[in-house]
Amino acid sequence: MNAVDRKKLRADAHALNPVVIIGQAGLTDAVLAEIELALDYHELIKIKVRAEREDRQPITTAICQRTGAELIQTIGQVVVIYRLNPAK
Repeated sequence: MNAVDRKKLRADAHALNPVVIIGQAGLTDAVLAEIELALDYHELIKIKVRAEREDRQPITTAICQRTGAELIQTIGQVVVIYRLNPAK
């Protein structure tokens, strides 16, 4: 993805609210299933990662690897990811 596309997606994500919140249990299979559903439906989603600062990056990397999504932006506890839905 080039810089222009990434910039447009960041602008589109600005108005979004987090659709998935990762809490104390961390990144479970149920959370990943919800992320998959949200990506299939919305393509661009925000996720709130309620974890310590040093734990957020590994969780974000695991989400992107396991879902095939692309990281668009991280600001504090909020992560924005995108995955194109070919059916749309």
